Amino acid sequence: MMTSGNIVHDPFLQSVLAASIHARQQCLQLIDLAERSAVAPSETLPFNTKFQLSAKQRQLNADLANLRQSSRESIFEVRATKQDTAEARQEVDRLHLQLQNLYYEERHLRGEISACESYDHQYQQLPLIPVEDFLEVEPQHADTDEKSLMFARINHELAEREVLEQQRQELLKRKQVLIAENKKRKDDLASLDKDLETFIDAAKPIQTLFEKQH
Repeated sequence: MMTSGNIVHDPFLQSVLAASIHARQQCLQLIDLAERSAVAPSETLPFNTKFQLSAKQRQLNADLANLRQSSRESIFEVRATKQDTAEARQEVDRLHLQLQNLYYEERHLRGEISACESYDHQYQQLPLIPVEDFLEVEPQHADTDEKSLMFARINHELAEREVLEQQRQELLKRKQVLIAENKKRKDDLASLDKDLETFIDAAKPIQTLFEKQH
């Protein structure tokens, strides 16, 4: 069976509850004594009975005064406890919200990390020479970690392409020179053809004269 003693655990409230129980018992005892000592209106209570009733009344008044004082104190105690409970609940709610925010932030960061790990970086698409071939050319990188090895391979590829670009530029220059030379030769041939045509035209009267003589 659930009793008030099982519900209330605070020592101060338990003392208030005990005082109220004691005051109730005092009331019941006073009522019982008054009922047992009842006399007719025309009769007078014995002195001893009056004394007992008066003593019981004074004791009851004192207990009720203490109970009222304890009740006021218990009200203040309950209010303070409610305030502390409300503040503690707010702190718990704040910490819970902060924990949820940290959880969401962790999940977001994990997603970002996963996206970065699965991202198809441009450097992975570079036509680099195989690692084995690179290490044959640059054996000093044999014990290099994967990240530094990738940087070294990219720098090697860059250096190779710079050399190839320089060679390409030189070939372009030679091509331009050859194109200019070919153009000059074509122009010279065209000029020679024109001179030949002029010479042939000039020799036609002579050829006609020889034909008449023969």
